Amino acid sequence: MYTRLLQSTTRLHPRAWDFIQLMRLEKPIGIYLLLWPTLWALWVAAGGVPSAKNLFIFVAGVILMRAAGCVINDYADRNFDGHVSRTKARPLASGKVKPREALVLFAVLVALSFVLVLFTNATTIWLSFGGLALAACYPFMKRYTFYPQVVLGAAFSWGMPMAFSAVTGELPPPEAWLLYIANLLWTVAYDTYYAMADREDDLKIGVKSTAILFGDADRLIIATLQGLALLCLLLAGARFELGLWFQLGLLGAVGCFVWEFIKTRRREPLVCFQAFLHNHWAGLAIFLGIALDYALR
Repeated sequence: MYTRLLQSTTRLHPRAWDFIQLMRLEKPIGIYLLLWPTLWALWVAAGGVPSAKNLFIFVAGVILMRAAGCVINDYADRNFDGHVSRTKARPLASGKVKPREALVLFAVLVALSFVLVLFTNATTIWLSFGGLALAACYPFMKRYTFYPQVVLGAAFSWGMPMAFSAVTGELPPPEAWLLYIANLLWTVAYDTYYAMADREDDLKIGVKSTAILFGDADRLIIATLQGLALLCLLLAGARFELGLWFQLGLLGAVGCFVWEFIKTRRREPLVCFQAFLHNHWAGLAIFLGIALDYALR
């Protein structure tokens, strides 16, 4: 239903669907994976009661910046995506959208995101420039390093310190960075599953990733990263005095990670991609644990 609603925009303009696909609005998984950690931080920073203003700013900001990230990613990969079976039909790779149009759209999305940040405070505004730099440079990292997933993790986690500063008006306390590190580790883990789905194509065209770097140890390293992420969350939870419901949320995430580890034992590309998608449920479980822990005290 959501996709059909977006497709109906072609009645307004015949090229609308091309730009929706460029922003990947018809595939909201990236929104979820960026949204849940941002909400973890916002709930913790606000003691379980975030303001309606901040909630709107960060939810809308997540949607806009995820869309902007997809646009600049496809711009950077426009000469590569055509050689990858899963991405060859994307609007830039197929020629439906011109590179200049993509850059204009990226600028508009970033500008709208910045307008939202202007309704917070000076500390958050300054932090937003770091988030923009990470989002803009990530797509180019796969040409130079086997660790583009680390840069993605840093970018996907940047909304967390911004959430703390939006609530407090100050730089986040040290324990807040435990949440940041936890999400960075988790992002590297699930995006390695994503890269495993494209590994054979990436090897042919010379694109680097942690999936290629880890080789046959990929699943073991992913499980280790997920375990370290959970450990950081436990430590952060102790510092923020989160209790049983939070721990049950982490247990739900453990169940998700175990399912992914078992399902990917044969490393079929489609199953690895499904494991990537499945991480949405882990993020949701952790958020529900945090929200319920505050609500039911």
